[in-house]
Order: sequence, then structure tokens, then C-alpha cells
Amino acid sequence: MAQKTVRLTMAQAVARFLTRQMTVIDGEKLPIFGGVFAIFGHGNVAGVGEALHAIKDTLPTYRGQNEQGMANAAIAFAKASFRRRFMACTTSIGPGALNMVTSAALAHVNRLPVLLLPGDVFANRRPDPVLQQVEGFADGTISANDCFRPVSRYFDRITRPEQIIPALRRAMQVLTDPADCGPVTLSLCQDVQAEAYDYPENFFDEKVWVPRRLRPDADELASAIAALKAAKTPVIIAGGGVLYSEASAALVAFAEKHGIPVVETQAGKSALPHSHPLNMGSVGVTGTSASNALTETADVVLAVGSRLQDFTTGSWGLFKNDDLNILGLNVQPFDAAKHESLPLVADAREGLEALSAGLGLYKVDAAWTDKAETLKAEWLKAANKATATTNSALPSDAQVIGAVQRARGGKATTLVCAAGGLPGELHKLWQAETPGSYHMEYGFSTMGYEIAGGLGVKLAKPDSDVIVMVGDGSYMMLNAEIASSIMLGAKLTIVLLDNAGYGCINRLQMATGGANFNNLLKDTHHVTLPGIDFAAHAAAMGAVSRKVASISELETALKETVGETRTTVIVIDTDPLITTDEGGHWWDVAVPEVSERSSVNEARKTYEKALLAQRFG
Repeated sequence: MAQKTVRLTMAQAVARFLTRQMTVIDGEKLPIFGGVFAIFGHGNVAGVGEALHAIKDTLPTYRGQNEQGMANAAIAFAKASFRRRFMACTTSIGPGALNMVTSAALAHVNRLPVLLLPGDVFANRRPDPVLQQVEGFADGTISANDCFRPVSRYFDRITRPEQIIPALRRAMQVLTDPADCGPVTLSLCQDVQAEAYDYPENFFDEKVWVPRRLRPDADELASAIAALKAAKTPVIIAGGGVLYSEASAALVAFAEKHGIPVVETQAGKSALPHSHPLNMGSVGVTGTSASNALTETADVVLAVGSRLQDFTTGSWGLFKNDDLNILGLNVQPFDAAKHESLPLVADAREGLEALSAGLGLYKVDAAWTDKAETLKAEWLKAANKATATTNSALPSDAQVIGAVQRARGGKATTLVCAAGGLPGELHKLWQAETPGSYHMEYGFSTMGYEIAGGLGVKLAKPDSDVIVMVGDGSYMMLNAEIASSIMLGAKLTIVLLDNAGYGCINRLQMATGGANFNNLLKDTHHVTLPGIDFAAHAAAMGAVSRKVASISELETALKETVGETRTTVIVIDTDPLITTDEGGHWWDVAVPEVSERSSVNEARKTYEKALLAQRFG
């Protein structure tokens, strides 16, 4: 019997296929694609645009203002959904496509799923070179979209309509695989988008994708259990994999049963409630004094779902116990075996439950747990002091964080941030009580992510009170999705901290002996300093906006605007130099070995001394 077919253009086949991919969350079957972000142009308006129009009532299409912004929003949607659901993004060829490359790298670093569908040049090459075509003098197959190759988990260029069949199947495998998860780029040649083909009907059969939960290997599990049973001063590092595995309850049970303190990475923060006595808070360069003191002396570190990047490990200078064993519980073998770790390749939830069963009645000495609780109490005093209300003309970031926490920091709130000085202060000071309520993009620390990311979070969690905290530098880079949030009725509350420049990097410049140069606006090459009215700018895009002059005014504004239905922007001037002194750790930023400046030479001496504490291999 001949296989039943349906004649569709390649773009129509893509659209129909996306509508047939499903998942199950809390017993409810849902479309796995939450929608498609699109900015149309030549290269996708005729093919993909027409195809998306036909399914607009089944799979919504959202119009972005900037290709990077819309891709960031799509990625944030996936992160807020714990990778259970995700989105697609389509663009024209040329600059429209390349605007998404930064976002692809963001998703790649953070192991987050997004389907990128940039338009491409003509496969038949008849009209070459088309508008916006990048020509390779020595390679006729190259196009601008080849830039996506190193930042995609899977890349394919579709030059014939039937090629989309294996390409989409492979795309779904990558997008839903807990180990290989990341961005997929299907580069769609614009003429091929419009070509028709007789597609097998079963290609469009409904398919339900559920998370694969890998169980640990028996030998690896036995080695991990033996290492933990021998531990006197163990610590758990909770990474983003805890959240993506929905393993927070398993982590709580494991920590309580065995008495092991937990420290959190940026991606893992909120895996354990802040108020839990065994949650020591952030770890590493932006860590609390409690977390870092315990991790420095730990004899076993159980890293659950963490990439162990340099901010977590203090550039591999944080671990100071010569007898340290690192246990890498991770679904990705590449991450599980870093720095000679004992790998335990498994799903976080499955791995924790198997470890706990194997450990039996093992529990660390009460003195270690008591020490952890004492250190946490000391840290909380310092944190409360840093976030207390001030009458200073220019408050610190920490004091603004305290105001936001007091006014709107409930369990229904999701805090969104990404880059600059705020992530360090928020990692230390924000009190997250529910899984996923702290949404930080710090793996790639992409300036401009915050507002677009907030939009993606709101689309994923419409009932959440989404608070975006952003500095003036990041706001200036990418703010257009304020307009998108208003168009979509996706209300955000944006707290904009204006320190008149790139305050975080200015402080780093000073710490490495450099002169104040080209970071704060006053230290740049200029004729006239800009007097930017951020509140007026946000209002011009349709937002409710206010400029406040103090911490008390900020708290009042946050309370008064909680019932607003439109995106709200509250601006406050802040001090670019003040940070929380307590906690933290050295970070490896290379200082020039030779300089005419004495401050740089002194910084180099300090740097060389710090290098002696670094672990290698």
C-alpha cells in the first residue's frame, strides 16, 4: 500500500510539525512549543510567514522588536519552564538572522532549548548575490548563517524540502534531551521554504515528549557512596540541573536526612528555600561568607547539576582542602568529570534518591551542621545590614534589593536579572523561597537580556509577579521589548538602577590597578554628558513610569504600582562604587605583567599571590 501523503510547502510542513509536538506537565497534555517569535523580512515573510498565518489560532506568533530581544525572551520562557516547554524564533536572512547569534550562544552556555529558524540565501543560487548575502570568495556554500554553527547544539541547512523531515526529528531529540539540550538552528533557504513536497502524513502524527531520567551506573554510584560515607565535612553545590530535573524536593530530603549544608550557584539559586537552615546561600566569587567558609574546608563536594564554572569555584581557588573529592552528579558526562571529579552520570533527582538510599543512616557529625547554622546566622546579620534602608543621597545596589524584597518579595514573585553588578549582589542577598523564583542569566551574563527575559518569564508564568532589576548600561543596550510586553498585556515591573555608566566593570578596573577610564560616563571621551530621562523614555513606549529619589520612595512606588496592568518602570539613581564587603572570593582576571603605573604593578603582585591557591587538573 502506498504511503499516505499531504502536499505542503516546506515552511507549511515546519509549522504543522511544531503544532503536533506535545508534553505532559502535572498530568496535563500541553503543546511543547509555547509560540513562535517572528520578525519578518525577505527570506521568511513569504514562506514561513504564510505558514505561520495558517496556524495562528493553534500556535501563536509574537512580533518582536529586535531579533536578539525576541530570542532572549524565547530562551527565558524555556528556562522559566524548567526546559519542559520552549519556543521557536524566525527571522529574515542577513542582519536579522545574525542578531540571534548572541542569543544562540546564551542558550548554548546555559544548556537551554530554543529552535532558531533564520531565513537563508537561495539554494538554487539563480539570483545570487541576493540582498544581504555574505559571499565567501573561496566557498560557494557559505552564508552568514554559518556563524550559528559553533553556538548551536545542532545545525542544519535545508536546501531541499524533504530534508526538513530528518532535520526536525533530530531537532526535537536535541531540544528535549537533558544532556544535549541547547539551541537548534535550522537554516531555511528562502526558495526551499516555498517549494512543495508530498510529505508522509505520519510525519505529522502527534508525539508526546517527556523528560528522560537517566539512572546512575552501579559502579559510579558505589564509588560516590563510598566517598560520601568517608566524608567528615561535605558540602552540596546545587546547580541549575536541580531545577531542570525538578529535584528540589529530593535535594531537601537528601540534605535533611544526611545533615549536609547546601550552597547555590547562580543557576541553582532557589533550588532550596532561602529560609531552610541548611541553605547557606550563594557560593564562589559572589558567595556568602557562610557558603565560602564551608566550601573552603570541605573534604567532599557533591556538585549536583552544575557546570562548575569559575564564578562557582572562585576560579578554582575556593577549594583549599588537600584531600578534597569532587563528586559530579550530572546528566552530561562532560560536566560530571570536570577537574578529575568522580562522575555520577544521572538525572539529578534519580541520582540524589539513589545516593540517599545507598548512604542509609549516614549523617555527618552534628558539629559540622551546627557550624553551618552558626555561619549562616552570622551572614544573615551582615546581609540585613547591607540591605537596610538608608538616607544616603545615592543608595547602594544592596539597599535597592532590600527595598524590592520588602515591598514585593513574596512567593508569587519571580526576580529576573542578568548582567553588571546586580547579579553579584542578588546572588548574595535575594531571598528566594520557591523553585524558579530567582531567574538569573549569568552563564553568558548577557547585557540586555533582562527586559526581554522578563517578557519570556511572564509568558511562561502569567500568574507570577515578574520583577526585572536592570542597570542603566544594560537598559540602554536592549529595552525595546518593553513595547512587546505592553502589546501582549504581559505586565512587568522594571526597577532601573542608574549609576551613570558601567559601574561593575569600573570597580573591576579599579581592583586590577587600572585608572577610571571609559566605564562611568564622566570618565569617557565626551563633549557633553547625556542627561538621559529613563522614566520619560519608558513612558514613550507606553509604560507606567516613575523616578524616585530615595529608598523609602522606591518602596512606596513598588507597593502603589502592584495593581497596575501595564508594564511599570521605576527609576532610581544609585552609587556606582558601593558593594557588599562581606562574602565573595577572588576571581581570576589577568593583570598586566608590565606597566608604567605603580597601581597596576601592585595589583600584579596581589594577583600572582592569589594564583598560588589555584587548583589545576
